[in-house]
Order: sequence, then structure tokens, then C-alpha cells
Amino acid sequence: MFDPEELYEVDSELPELTGAVLLHQLDGFVDAGMAGKSVTEHLETRLEHTVVGRFDVDRLVDYRARRPMMTFASDHWETYDAPELSLRLFHDEAGTPFLLLTGPEPDHEWERYASAVRSLVERWQLRMVVHFHGIPMGAPHTRPLGVTAHATRAELIGDYQAVFNRLQVPGSAASLVELRLGESGHDAGGFAAHVPHYLAQSRYPAAGLTLLGSISRMTGLSIPDEALVESARRTDAEIARQVAESSEVAEVVEALERQYDAFVDAMDKKNLLAEEVTQMPTAEELGAEFERFLAEQQERGE
Repeated sequence: MFDPEELYEVDSELPELTGAVLLHQLDGFVDAGMAGKSVTEHLETRLEHTVVGRFDVDRLVDYRARRPMMTFASDHWETYDAPELSLRLFHDEAGTPFLLLTGPEPDHEWERYASAVRSLVERWQLRMVVHFHGIPMGAPHTRPLGVTAHATRAELIGDYQAVFNRLQVPGSAASLVELRLGESGHDAGGFAAHVPHYLAQSRYPAAGLTLLGSISRMTGLSIPDEALVESARRTDAEIARQVAESSEVAEVVEALERQYDAFVDAMDKKNLLAEEVTQMPTAEELGAEFERFLAEQQERGE
């Protein structure tokens, strides 16, 4: 019989955590614009924290699929950057404790990993688990960023509007955790920020800022956002400068703006997938156009 506690070690002396929130962001799954990573790095730099638990990465991670870095110095091995799937304890600006689980997404034993997270929720009587990341979308950076919200209970989502009806996508360990927690009667949810597909491979702080706001609204945590606001402002200014310098890029952005506005207008801002505007160019078509532009720039040496 599998014991979920075999997968982790935690501090035996912890403050009272009943009713606390567990935030959950793993490397290895889709994170367009480094949206989820931006949130975790923001928390790490703005709030004091302590490691209170670690998962057994030797059981969960495939080292040959993503080899850890080692340093060779002259005639010997000097360091080994061991992967770490860790739990850290934070306190928000109001002094409210919350947990953050970060590290590489498990390659193995997803069901046991989900059971282990559930055991932590029940052990500490946590009230909610929240996952967050970014996904690429055919939307322009000049319009408000959308967010796909999901949860084990509709009441947790609030007034977020659904963008998708029903679709199948590759699974993730974090998504399985949410599914299994819901099946066992625990509250869990998450957010996917809609990152313009032409910015998906770059750091896009505005997406992290959008996620942070969504997390705060769902959990009630008070987390400072000034650093992310300033980072997003600088990045947006640089994007605007680059778009202004290229008529080809500007045309792609303008096409996305027309598509976005038509979708919103057609459904009175309730459903961006309106049948009446299916003749609009798709995100794939616009993405292909943008990729052709980039290829042309590379051929010109620009």
C-alpha cells in the first residue's frame, strides 16, 4: 500500500497553517511569456520565505530527459546543481501565511504525486490550492490580457468569463492535482494568462502581473505588485518601440486587434469564440504570417 508521505519530507515544527493557501507552479509545462515563473520570482524577491519541505526528486524526475548542470574545474567535479521540488512558507503583507510549491514537474508517478499533495492539504488543513501559468493566444498586446480561470467549484471562479467550451489538451501534473483534489472534496483552482503568441518565447511581465491579480482575488492574499508593474511598463514600452519600427510587425498586430475586437463585439464581450466571425483570420494564420516575417529578417541579417 502506497504511503503518500514517502514522497516528501516536511518540517516537524511549523506555525499554524489551518486555512492557509498553497500556490503551485512547476517548470516543464507550458508557461508562455514566463508568466508563472515571473510570479514565483516576484514572490521570492519581495517576500521573506523559508523552505519547509522537499519532495523526493530521485523518484519523480527523469535526469536523462533534463540533465542537471555540473561544474568541472580543471581536474575535478566541483558542483552539482541538484533539482529541487520544494515547499516554502511565505507571509503576505498582512502577515497571513501561505505556501509555495515550485520545482521541476514530475516525470513519473503523477498519481502518487497528486496523492502526496492531497495528504499535505489534509495534514495542514489547507483551504485551497492554486496553480498558475501562461498560454499562447492569438491576441494583441495592445488589448487587455485575458485569463482562463478554472476550479473544482464554480463559486471559486467568480465572474471570470469562459473563453473555451470543451477541448482536449496535453495533461500536466498540476492539472491532475486539481482534478484529484476536486474529486476528494477539496478546493483547488488555477489561472492561465493569455499571452500574445508572438511574445510567448520572451519574458512578458504584464502576464505575470495579470496572474498575480487573479491569485490575490481568488485567495484574498495581500501581495505587493509594484515591482511587476514597473517591469511590465518598461517591457510594454520596448515592445511598442519595436512595433513602431517595423511596418510588417505593425500590420500583424493590427490584424490581431481587428480579430480581437470583432470577437468581443460579436458576443457582447461574453464569448470570444463567436460563430458569426469565423471568417476572421485564425491565430495560426496570423502566427504563420509573423513567422514568415521573422524568417525574412533573418535572411536579411536584421
